[in-house]
Amino acid sequence: MSDEWDFWRRRRRFFEDPFRYFDELFNEMMEELDRMLREFERYPIDIRELEKRGAKVYGPYVYGFRITIGPDGRPVVEEFGNVKRVRGRSVITEEREPLVDVFESDDEITVVCEMPGVDKDKINVEVGEDRKTLIIRASDTDRKYYKEVKLSSEVDPESAKASYKNGILEVKLKKLKTERKGFKVKVE
Repeated sequence: MSDEWDFWRRRRRFFEDPFRYFDELFNEMMEELDRMLREFERYPIDIRELEKRGAKVYGPYVYGFRITIGPDGRPVVEEFGNVKRVRGRSVITEEREPLVDVFESDDEITVVCEMPGVDKDKINVEVGEDRKTLIIRASDTDRKYYKEVKLSSEVDPESAKASYKNGILEVKLKKLKTERKGFKVKVE
């Protein structure tokens, strides 16, 4: 009976002064939110403890994008992180896709990759068999990164030089000199 009485009492207050009613309702919601936050701070969650108990822990979720202007003047949207869209659904992978920039000059390609929180000896950089793909892998206790970078021209894997400092990996590769001359066909 008291719940029904409370309902009618609140309804009557709405019609008497709607602004005061919403102000009181808003204040009640803020008090409840403050109470919940104080309770949450009192009992911090240790993820490793949850994993020991057998609970499946998801995350961390890393997602971002950047918009740049391509060489043709059109905007290029590049996504990074470990949340991907596959056939219209979000898929969360263990490996994060780092943010990568590719700079090209006449005889050299430079790839700059952001991979914070990884030790230098845990980074693996390979040139694909087609010599037009750079594969970057990094695996540490908390973070894993993976990225396949498509290069605009073939590179010499022997010329690769990589440096890693403050979470930034820089790989320099020399382009292969492939001069294709016209072939003469002998007419018999």
